[in-house]
Amino acid sequence: NEWMFLFSLVCSGEIFELKAELNSDKKEKKKEAVKKVIASMTVGKDVSALFPDVVNCMQTDNLELKKLVYLYLMNYAKSQPDMAIMAVNTFVKDCEDPNPLIRALAVRTMGCIRVDKITEYLCEPLRKCLKDEDPYVRKTAAVCVAKLHDINAQLVEDQGFLDTLKDLISDSNPMVVANAVAALSEIAESHPNSNLLDLNPQTINKLLTALNECTEWGQIFILDCLANYTPRDDRESQSICERVTPRLSHANSAVVLSAVKVLMKFMEMLPKDLDYYGTLLKKLAPPLVTLLSAEPELQYVALRNINLIVQRRPEIMKHEMKVFFVKYNDPIYVKLEKLDIMIRLASQANIAQVLAELKEYATEVDVDFVRKAVRAIGRCAIKVEQSAERCVSTLLDLIQTKVNYVVQEAIVVIKDIFRKYPNKYESVIATLCENLDSLDEPEARAAMIWIVGEYAERIDNADELLESFLEGFHDESTQVQLQLLTAIVKLFLKKPTETQELVQQVLSLATQDSDNPDLRDRGYIYWRLLSTDPVAAKEVVLAEKPLISEETDLIEPTLLEELICHIGTLASVYHKPPSAFVEGSRGVQHKRLPCSAGSVDSPETSSTAGVSDAPPAVIPSQGDLLGDLLNLDLTPTTTGPPPPAVSTGMQLGAMDLLGGGLDSLCDTLVCDLQIGAGFGAAPAAMPASFGAPGSGGLDDLFDLGSGVGMPMGAYSPPKSVWLQAMKAKGLEISGTFARRAGVIQMEMTLTNKAMSVMTDFAIQFNRNSFGLSPAGPLQVLTPLSPNQSIEVALPLNTSGPVMKMDPLNNLQVAVKNNIDVFYFSCQYPISMLFVEDGKMERQIFLATWKDIPNENESQFQIKDCHLNAVSNKLQGSNIFTIAKRTVDGQDMLYLSVKLTNGIWVLAELRIQAGNPNYTISLKCRAPEVSQCVFQSYEAVLKN
Repeated sequence: NEWMFLFSLVCSGEIFELKAELNSDKKEKKKEAVKKVIASMTVGKDVSALFPDVVNCMQTDNLELKKLVYLYLMNYAKSQPDMAIMAVNTFVKDCEDPNPLIRALAVRTMGCIRVDKITEYLCEPLRKCLKDEDPYVRKTAAVCVAKLHDINAQLVEDQGFLDTLKDLISDSNPMVVANAVAALSEIAESHPNSNLLDLNPQTINKLLTALNECTEWGQIFILDCLANYTPRDDRESQSICERVTPRLSHANSAVVLSAVKVLMKFMEMLPKDLDYYGTLLKKLAPPLVTLLSAEPELQYVALRNINLIVQRRPEIMKHEMKVFFVKYNDPIYVKLEKLDIMIRLASQANIAQVLAELKEYATEVDVDFVRKAVRAIGRCAIKVEQSAERCVSTLLDLIQTKVNYVVQEAIVVIKDIFRKYPNKYESVIATLCENLDSLDEPEARAAMIWIVGEYAERIDNADELLESFLEGFHDESTQVQLQLLTAIVKLFLKKPTETQELVQQVLSLATQDSDNPDLRDRGYIYWRLLSTDPVAAKEVVLAEKPLISEETDLIEPTLLEELICHIGTLASVYHKPPSAFVEGSRGVQHKRLPCSAGSVDSPETSSTAGVSDAPPAVIPSQGDLLGDLLNLDLTPTTTGPPPPAVSTGMQLGAMDLLGGGLDSLCDTLVCDLQIGAGFGAAPAAMPASFGAPGSGGLDDLFDLGSGVGMPMGAYSPPKSVWLQAMKAKGLEISGTFARRAGVIQMEMTLTNKAMSVMTDFAIQFNRNSFGLSPAGPLQVLTPLSPNQSIEVALPLNTSGPVMKMDPLNNLQVAVKNNIDVFYFSCQYPISMLFVEDGKMERQIFLATWKDIPNENESQFQIKDCHLNAVSNKLQGSNIFTIAKRTVDGQDMLYLSVKLTNGIWVLAELRIQAGNPNYTISLKCRAPEVSQCVFQSYEAVLKN
């Protein structure tokens, strides 16, 4: 305490001395005193007590002293707001000083003082500075508007500063233009729906003119702004690219990456057969290569961006493989990134060169790098089929080195090569088995166990090898335990007489001695399969495996498009969209590349008269699928009302959960995921008003002119097999869905391929996305004799329980007869749910289209479509035409559909005369249905 007291005395003495010096009559002494105050403030000392004395020093003509005082004010104004008001008069006075540097300094400082009381005094000086004759003052004032907007957005809008800022884009000075663009971009980020940067060809021309003359950071602001513009057509896109291309030779790497971002985006609109397209590809490579000669940190940023570019357009860097070869003094993070790009660029032309490099890397001392290099050899084998044999030979050479971690990585990648090329390289298994004892990493042990189990019939002592792993079963990782369980079951199915004791041992360890639920459940399923139906077990466990894909680590296309729009930012380094790491609402709007298949109309303003529909109810998430299906009441109903969708009075004890029927269930529970593309296009804007159907070359095609066309029948897909006889003890079910007179029907053909008669049929659905359920019992009135087929039509309603499925139109069904209960899944066309009252009024359509946000819009291509009377064909499936118009030789239909659950989906269908490819834009408040709706449009138009 004594020391603290002494320290406070020293500090108070020092402040007293500074106070005296600040009030000195000598200018030099004053300046030195202010410098001491700033120095104390910089090292963290509290000198706020000197606030009034420092403010008194503002009244000076000395620019250096004024700068120091302003610096002090910016730091302490927030903690001393009442005292800061004292400085306002000086600020206002300085804003009218003859020296432009002082005017700019005053307005900059006022913008940095984040005190509400001062902002109202700032408005008038700022207005004058925005129209100042000196460009240096104007460019400073432009940035000040953005700062003031951050403090008080309403004040900026009320005072009309945003309009003044927009006017500055037409300023004669390029730096003023750049700062105006930067300020507007910053404000637009915090208010994504404000449409402040209303870019049009005239504005773009002004920005491109300013681009050549402003500073490097100004160029970055302008290029980033250009990247948000969507050109009208490929000619405008080419023109912009030609004027941006010189920026690629800039010394600043940030300018280069911003230019690359603009070019990558606008290239999407250029036809690939255009000469300029090829020229542009050649011009993009050298600047990216040059970035790799910078310091390691910049190299890494460049490599992360190149990784994205190569995934989108590998042809840009295909001749530049050598620049990605690793140097001995590269940091590990640069080495790993270069390795990744090398694999992406690997092709038949350069694979020999790449493999020689990778083999060299595998003898390095850095363990992580060596592991990655060995994996890269395996990825080359999978990607370039012609090199597979050479890759396997290289991996065998590496295994012979007996370096432990090299051997283990090699075994992991050889397992993948076996998956990609079955029955081709199995001769190396003997070499792999020699290294069994050296494996100590879970992934390598699991890979070796998989190889032994998969090729057990070719390995004489497979049972001994697997038994050696079984000795320490409880000490193994879960990954190894699961793989060992499956491998021994495979071995038993291939050599049942020799391995019965081994399979019983592993099933006992997995089900009775294990606490892991995954392992225990898999053990029980295998046990039940083997004990009830070994033939079914063989079909499940030894089923043919799908080939692994060439590139398993590619970024998902929609995300890749968004990241390409963020080249040169943190998003391109993290390989994550800004929304994943930026908190709050700023900077998280999703961006997309423009559509290359034609121009996009710009929206026209109009009154949004009409009432938009309320958003539909949220579909709940998918729950416990197995429990739902096994809890279904499948007793046939002969009299009385239709059965409920899911029975509440279910007796679970009466059914053996792991007994008959599970083999069918195992196959049907794994549903194919349909990944929807189509978010890669810019939104098509809605016109403000619809004209009457014009007379164009496509009148007959639309059949809108005369109004006498009759709607065609609703589209119904052909029947397909839903349940195979071999999986349902002789019962085969094929079927389709149809909508007839407003009633959804499930039309099925039941065929008995067994030797016994089938009776007592009943059907039940699992909960699904749109609440589909049977409207009555399954009417099979006569017994189904062997080799007999019967046609059944089951009416459906949409009043059942709802649960979101994946894919959305997936339907899981349980069918019961006198033999057993069988399960299968099928997909219904969503057009079955399009209701008859789905025609929207024009004004309501227009208002709804504008009300639905652009993020909810999806664009798709319908290819190879040759037909007449589009409108009538669509109307037959309850897709109603609201209006038609012709723009630039393109005919556009505006359509609406309504689903049974009240969801409206609006569409714009664009058709070019003589072009068989149609473009359709869908807008909906529940965008997850767009993919299924597009598939229905495509099916209706193409069938």
